[in-house]
Amino acid sequence: MSNQNSEPISGSVPSAFISSFASSPMSRRTMLMGTMGAAAFAALAACGSGSTSSSTGGASAASKASGVVTFGSNQSDAVPKQAYADIISAYQAQSNGVTVTTNTVDHNSFQENINNYLQGSPDDVFTWFAGYRMRFFAEQGLAGDISDVWSKISGESDAMKSASTATDGKQYFVPFTTYPWAVFYRPSVFKAKGYTVPKTMDDFYTLSTQIKKDGLVPLAFADKDGWPAMGTFDQINLRLNGYDFHVSLMAGKESWTDQKVKNVFDAWRKLLEVSQPDSLGRTWQEAAQSLQKNESATYVLGMFVGQQFTAGADRDDLDFFTFPEMDSNVGTGAIEAPIDGFMMSSKPKNAAGAKDLLAYLSTAAAQEVYVKGDPTVIATNSKADASGYTVLQKKAVDFIGSAKNISQFMDRDTRPDFASTVMIPAIQTFIGNPSDVDGLVNSIESQKKSIFAS
Repeated sequence: MSNQNSEPISGSVPSAFISSFASSPMSRRTMLMGTMGAAAFAALAACGSGSTSSSTGGASAASKASGVVTFGSNQSDAVPKQAYADIISAYQAQSNGVTVTTNTVDHNSFQENINNYLQGSPDDVFTWFAGYRMRFFAEQGLAGDISDVWSKISGESDAMKSASTATDGKQYFVPFTTYPWAVFYRPSVFKAKGYTVPKTMDDFYTLSTQIKKDGLVPLAFADKDGWPAMGTFDQINLRLNGYDFHVSLMAGKESWTDQKVKNVFDAWRKLLEVSQPDSLGRTWQEAAQSLQKNESATYVLGMFVGQQFTAGADRDDLDFFTFPEMDSNVGTGAIEAPIDGFMMSSKPKNAAGAKDLLAYLSTAAAQEVYVKGDPTVIATNSKADASGYTVLQKKAVDFIGSAKNISQFMDRDTRPDFASTVMIPAIQTFIGNPSDVDGLVNSIESQKKSIFAS
């Protein structure tokens, strides 16, 4: 499954790929909230302090756009930050008098403090996520209705529109990019060492034995930020228990004391034995760098892992394979592929300008600019030209398009309070002490009952 064996794709993104999102549990995606530090609060509070125009909160997408639009971004890493700068430059070059002021905040700080941010002085437009995370703020009255923008959008599928629609039937989100979670590796290392891409978990453990003998870490791993390890839980649960059980568990409809869940943690405990140690003190960027430096052989993460690789030959030597099969009756048809995009604050200082910017961001042209600058994601607009995609991007289109089911990620598929206050500390407790599974799941279930009953 190396890059060289990927089948090229030309033209626009296939509609089958976009429509595959219809099977994902969009209504249960969530947000993470945390305690706001003084520095983060100051940065976020300052975000919405840009100049205002004569536009009012009741302006429509057809209103004359002018003045300053403030844009709050969580893309603080170098590659996506520059890609955002590129699309803003492209927008300003074709807009009629709209100036965009971008306020970039550290990714984790932005996500952890988003609730306080939106209740303070938020930017006119801000980066966020589809599905539950979007609906949460819409229902709280903290996001602006952009249904009039959607009336003019072309190229976004019905599934994408559904992922952008709140319970009131109105749209509050513009989808922009997506990317798969999988197992990433260096084809050059596999070729040099004679490794074969594992199909099953038994194959992976056999491979891990050889990788260790060769002086590498079989699986890079990091969870200092709390969220990355959620992806590992999701992968194992999808492989052992299947898509339906996974989304039902995330919805609070299954018991965490079920033997099926215990089996997930038992399997994960074995996986930890071949994983990079001391993960609670390591960021995902550092783990990705260990893969880039050929210190680790594989890494379970989203395709954004490529941000830590230098553009050119270095990044071209990056490939992925689906998380190995763990039960032949379950298979590997379920994957994770989150959707990222933009929202408007509930009371933007420049509503007309904000909607004009959002309308532009929905276009294939805007998304083409971004994915060229950040080739670790793919466009959601079906009209986006995929002929310039890298081999990895083309493979991601095929991978997502051929999936039987698509989940969004634990912290996007369940309640925000459950994800942030229960699952992050629970998973980190497990990583630190993986022996007491019974005590762990009993604690999770007790807290789940209380949270989901509220």
